[in-house]
Amino acid sequence: MAEHPSLPPPAENQIYVTISALEGGSLTLPESLFITDADPQKRTTVPSLCFLIRHTSPESNKTTNLVFDLGLKRDFSKYTETQQHHIAQRQPTSTSPDTGESLRNGGVNPEDIGVVVLSHVHWDHIGTPSDFPNAKFVVGSGTLDLLANGGGYLYPKELFNHDELPFERTYELPPVNPQSTSAAKQQTEHKWEKLPAFDLHVLDYFGDGSVYIVDAPGHLFGHVNLLAMIAEGRWVYLGGDCCHDVRILKGEKGVAMYSDGCGGLRSVHVDTEAAEGTIGAIGRLMREVEGVEVVVAHDGGWRRANGGRFLPGAL
Repeated sequence: MAEHPSLPPPAENQIYVTISALEGGSLTLPESLFITDADPQKRTTVPSLCFLIRHTSPESNKTTNLVFDLGLKRDFSKYTETQQHHIAQRQPTSTSPDTGESLRNGGVNPEDIGVVVLSHVHWDHIGTPSDFPNAKFVVGSGTLDLLANGGGYLYPKELFNHDELPFERTYELPPVNPQSTSAAKQQTEHKWEKLPAFDLHVLDYFGDGSVYIVDAPGHLFGHVNLLAMIAEGRWVYLGGDCCHDVRILKGEKGVAMYSDGCGGLRSVHVDTEAAEGTIGAIGRLMREVEGVEVVVAHDGGWRRANGGRFLPGAL
């Protein structure tokens, strides 16, 4: 019998991280915009899942608290007028608890968060950055240009807050393609690589094989995911908005296409072909590599089945 492909084995004295799910609010999605063969009338209220990752250095015994995604803003007046118009189509929504309150309810002060990694800067993932005054914000390549200038007619700058993030504490990861250029401030101490059994580029954030940021192109400019080792042979893959329904990862549904209003077709992804490539890579990881749990941001089924894994619980 052929062996399953595997991710890197733990190193000697491997550091493992602890991951806890966080409530980040909820929104309501029409299934027909996201999956093929959907009931055109069906709308589903889903969470915007966020996660606390705790990494402890053996040298200093210092724990770094990293939050992946921030969910919805609790104060909708802080969204732009264009964002609010879009949000009106995603009702009902809920913002209680939001990510800050979810942390406090679990015994963690948002002021003690050292790093916030945003999968991307859509309204339901950006949250309330001001709740994290001591955090370094890490975003994917191209994100800061998107916030400042938008991303074409389907992604006008009015869909984003140009001053959403604290620029002096925000670091844009370098592009996978070293020939790409960006005026944004970028991380230079990290390099993209490939892992065995996984087709997407990753970046070893802490330098010890415990947490990888994954370049996950397709959904929005700068979209990233996170892959973390929580025990020997056990990994968690946080997929953000790689897809909006886990059945797509399982191959049971496809990415829905719909009118772009200009005589063509579009999906909820800025680059559908790239998104399908990312989905394929994550789907293979989920199906073929033992010990990997994949969680996407809007998986209501995962939320209902895993209440005990929210802070102060853990995955």
